[in-house]
Amino acid sequence: MTSRLIASAIHSTVKLNDGVVMPLFGLGVYQVENNCADLVAAAIDTGYKLIDTAEFYHNEEGVGSGLKQSGKKREDIFVVSKWFPSAEGAKGALKALDHCLKGLQSNYVDLYLLHAPQGGHCAEAYRALLDAKKQGKIRSLGVSNFGVSHLEALAKLGLDKPSVNQIELHPWQQKNDIVKYCREHDITVMGYSPLAKGHKVQDKTVGEIAKKLSKTPAQVLIRWSVQHGFITIPKTSQASR
Repeated sequence: MTSRLIASAIHSTVKLNDGVVMPLFGLGVYQVENNCADLVAAAIDTGYKLIDTAEFYHNEEGVGSGLKQSGKKREDIFVVSKWFPSAEGAKGALKALDHCLKGLQSNYVDLYLLHAPQGGHCAEAYRALLDAKKQGKIRSLGVSNFGVSHLEALAKLGLDKPSVNQIELHPWQQKNDIVKYCREHDITVMGYSPLAKGHKVQDKTVGEIAKKLSKTPAQVLIRWSVQHGFITIPKTSQASR
């Protein structure tokens, strides 16, 4: 998992609009189930301080076990989780949050995101989660996969703005309009799939740049995200990477 790039990036942080300090680089655990606890513990042992999970990933419990296995204090690791809005609205959001906390074996989650603007009753769910934040169950509240129109609709509610918008970001999906809006409105941008889901690792241009710099294509793509100032969470299923 280590490289000079990662070694420096994992120690960098950003202050969100609500004052919460968040690491700029971490581990994504999408599609990691069977060995999630061991992977998380190994990442933390390497120096990672940010772990990104979600209810949809079915591994919040694995992340919680990995946190315990690592031996680190809970406050030393920043955990992000997400929930897809549903027809249950506020009730569904709070139910999912409680399930998340149980899985993490923690009484709070550092950053909780609405996983997408679709699914129903986003506004109702967002209000309920803001209340949960006031209760200390959530340190920071954000969104994921929100476009400009979705962010504008949320702003019209007159509620606290999201601290983070997590979107897919890499050279082939730069989403300049969303990034511009977020930066103009003090919403931190978090990028997932920095390696373009592996589809572009063999790209000719990326390969040429990697060869010139004596780096791997993956390191080049991660560098792109880091240099653009995005919080980035490349995923792996192997602790040796």
